[in-house]
Amino acid sequence: MNVAIYSRGVDLDQQQSLNDLIAELQKHDFTIYIYAGLIQKFNLVTAPEKKSLIVFETSSDLHNNIDCLISLGGDGTVLDAITLVGDTLIPILGVNYGRLGFLATISKDELAIMVEALVNRSYVIDKRSLIHIDSNLPIFKDAPFALNEFAIHKRDTSPMIKIHTYLNGELLNSYWADGLIIATPTGSTGYNMSCNGPILFPESSSFVITPVAAHNLNVRPVVVPDSSVISFEIEGRAEELICALDARKEIVPIGIQIAIKKEAFCVHFIRLNENSYLTTLRTKLTWGLDKRNQAC
Repeated sequence: MNVAIYSRGVDLDQQQSLNDLIAELQKHDFTIYIYAGLIQKFNLVTAPEKKSLIVFETSSDLHNNIDCLISLGGDGTVLDAITLVGDTLIPILGVNYGRLGFLATISKDELAIMVEALVNRSYVIDKRSLIHIDSNLPIFKDAPFALNEFAIHKRDTSPMIKIHTYLNGELLNSYWADGLIIATPTGSTGYNMSCNGPILFPESSSFVITPVAAHNLNVRPVVVPDSSVISFEIEGRAEELICALDARKEIVPIGIQIAIKKEAFCVHFIRLNENSYLTTLRTKLTWGLDKRNQAC
């Protein structure tokens, strides 16, 4: 079995955990592709017992015979991994070295259990839809897709902007706001939720459009079919604004024309059988937890 290991921010004090993972994989004769940044940071190439490691640097080094990519870090690391995987359909398995872990759901204490699940193929593949951006200017050209959301936002201390939003060419609303979020079901628990947008289940074939600090109090988030094409025309006093695609952002002129639609391919996540979406929601959002019942 072939696996790739990626991380952008494993701390030096977590090297033992990385070593344990590599040893566990090698115990089961996995072929291991490992991100060049990890090799350099931890000097892994000098360890004799790790000569079988194959180094990769970019998405072009990954190929379809890799059975999964293990992401070590938080949810941001998973988002990076998605841009590496692209449309290869290599499943991603997120190990949580961060804080919240909506996407990276495997604890670093469960590495042995995780490897056993890979060996026995006792896991579930979840398919998550992506969002795709088209524009009259070349932005996000290397990876014009995102798992969580696309967002338009005013710059710094600039006045609010006016975002004319169209659904399949028909005017939906003109938002006077600091910004606007178009989130996927997966992204509904991210920036969208922090702006009082609804939580959507991953199987929902929908986008949610949520304003950021809307000027009009009667403006509320709206859920639309993900078969829709959402386009924008933006006005404002400033000359530039921010466009964000997951954790990536670009500064663009205010006259830019943008259209959002569902991406043609999905991203695949590996989930251990006992970890359901409902379990993740309850755990990460502490639903049903009453502090009055906790010991002082």
